Amino acid sequence: MNKNIQTFIACDSEYNEAEFVLFGSPFDGTTSYRPGTRFASNAIRNESFGIETYSPYSDKDLIDMKVFDGGDLELPFGNTERALGMIEDFTRKVVNDGKVPFMIGGEHLVTLPSVKAVYEKYPDLHIVHLDAHTDLREEYLGEKLSHSAVIKLIWDFVGDDKIYQFGIRSGEKYEFEFAKIHTHLHKFDLEGFSEMVEKLQGKPVYFTLDLDVLDPSIFCGTGTPEAGGVSFKELMAVILQLNKLNIVGCDVNELAPHYDASGTSTAVACKLVREILLQLKGENKKWVNV
Repeated sequence: MNKNIQTFIACDSEYNEAEFVLFGSPFDGTTSYRPGTRFASNAIRNESFGIETYSPYSDKDLIDMKVFDGGDLELPFGNTERALGMIEDFTRKVVNDGKVPFMIGGEHLVTLPSVKAVYEKYPDLHIVHLDAHTDLREEYLGEKLSHSAVIKLIWDFVGDDKIYQFGIRSGEKYEFEFAKIHTHLHKFDLEGFSEMVEKLQGKPVYFTLDLDVLDPSIFCGTGTPEAGGVSFKELMAVILQLNKLNIVGCDVNELAPHYDASGTSTAVACKLVREILLQLKGENKKWVNV
C-alpha cells in the first residue's frame, strides 16, 4: 500500500513499518436525517494541520508513533452492501497484517464491517460505544442496514455482556428495554467508564466514538444533533483512559462538516482523532503480532 498524498498530520509512515493504519470510509447512504458525513475524513485531514502533533493532555507526540494513512476508500454510491464489504475487506487486511485499524467515518453504519473484520481475529471482542443514540433499532423504514441499527447488528454476533454504551440520550423505548437485558447502557453521561476499564483489563476492545455524544453547543456539525450531551473535558477524561485498554480497532464517525460553517466541529474532531491515536500506544499492547 502507498500512503495517502495528504495525510493526517504526522501520519506519514510507510505501511510495512506502521503499527497503526488510519483510513477513511466516506459513506452516508443510510443517514436518517441530514447527510454529509461522507465529507468528514477529507475535512479532518485538511484541518489537522491547524493543530500540533504534541498533546499537552497526555504528554505524547504523534511524531513518536508509526501511523500509516491510507486515504479514503473509494466506496460506491447507492450500494450499501458492496460499500460495507469493501470496508470489511480493508480492515481484515490491516488486522491480519498485525496492525490496529483506525477508521474515520462516515455515518455510524461503517462501524459494522470494521467490527466484523476485527471480531474474526478476536472472538472475545468487547465494544465500547460513545454516542447520543442507542443505535439498537431492528430496522429504519424497513431497512436493517441503517446507522440507527448498527449496535444491534453488532450485538447479533458478539452477544450479551460485550457492549458498553455511554452518553446515550435518544432512542425508541424498546431500544432502552433491549439494552437493560443485553448491553451495559449508561444514559446521559460517561459515569461508570473507569469501572468498565478495570473490568475489561486484558480483553480485546473495539472503541467507537460517535461525535454526537458531545453537546451540540460544542459540536453542531453532525447529522443528528441531540441536546444534553457531554462536554469536551468530560470526553477527554475518558479518552485519556484508553491507554489502559487493549484497543484492537477503533473509529470516529458522524462529523458532517458543512453544518458548522465556523469549522469548529471539524477542529474538535481533529483534536479527538489525535488524542485517541496517542492513547492507542498505551500500557497494553497485546494486539502486537509476535
